Amino acid sequence: MTLGFGEMTSIKYLYCALVIVWYVMIILCNSAVITVVTLHKTLQKPMYIFISTLCLNGLYGSFAFYPSLFINLIQDVQTISYVGCIVQNFALNSYVGCEMTILAVMGFDRYVSICNPLRYNTIMSITTVYKLIAATWLYVFILATIHITLTIRLPLCDSVILKIYCDNWSVVRLSCVDTTLNNAIGLVLMIATFVITPLMVFISYVEILRVCVRSSKDFRSKALQTCAPHLISITNFFVDALFEATLYRLTPTNLPYAYQVFTSVNFLVVPPLLNPLIYSFKVQEIRTKISKLLQITTPLK
Repeated sequence: MTLGFGEMTSIKYLYCALVIVWYVMIILCNSAVITVVTLHKTLQKPMYIFISTLCLNGLYGSFAFYPSLFINLIQDVQTISYVGCIVQNFALNSYVGCEMTILAVMGFDRYVSICNPLRYNTIMSITTVYKLIAATWLYVFILATIHITLTIRLPLCDSVILKIYCDNWSVVRLSCVDTTLNNAIGLVLMIATFVITPLMVFISYVEILRVCVRSSKDFRSKALQTCAPHLISITNFFVDALFEATLYRLTPTNLPYAYQVFTSVNFLVVPPLLNPLIYSFKVQEIRTKISKLLQITTPLK
């Protein structure tokens, strides 16, 4: 299958260099957060475990995207096998779903921490945390499997994908037969991802705001400081992913090619690096442990 790299090949060596630098930064930053959370018992708490899970998912999504992108950039013809396309399709679908559901669970964790502090340790026990993470991955993999199962049954009339990676909608559009069933179920699954999880986050933060309004100024300040990294992460990813999903289905051919490429990969480029940086700088415990890990005598400001 041929990927739509188009004008990118004109300066492919510059893009190759940028891809390598960015991917290495993603690996180092996410690995640092995962390492300190894993090695230090003081960080074996729900919030930090969820953060490390978010970073692990960032590595997973990046691994499904960046090596393939680099290989295609250095080749004269940008192609991917059908099996490789399906695997990448599954991986990127599950990456998006996991990112959104993990962020939703983190919103619930913040709700319990702020609204029910006395019951927090009981409700969010370590066992419960791992069950929530397992349920998150299981839920997402089931949705991604449904997507892929419906897609691989379709006969294809074309082999040219307009994007620089394989996603489900790109493959479905190449089909020779009626795709009404795929479109209908795809819409349902899209709602399950882009409506249910944001709704969970919205409800959590409505309750948090209600508690903050009735509380002292110091409490509100502390709550805002606790929630700020999560709000930044969730706003960035939800907007990027939803924009990419809806924009591409509308097929805006009048947009410049470079803009189309940027909007299609933004959710794969920014969040995997933004998340570990946000939590490394904003969460003092993680910042301190990373400083010690890197043997930095002066803590990051």
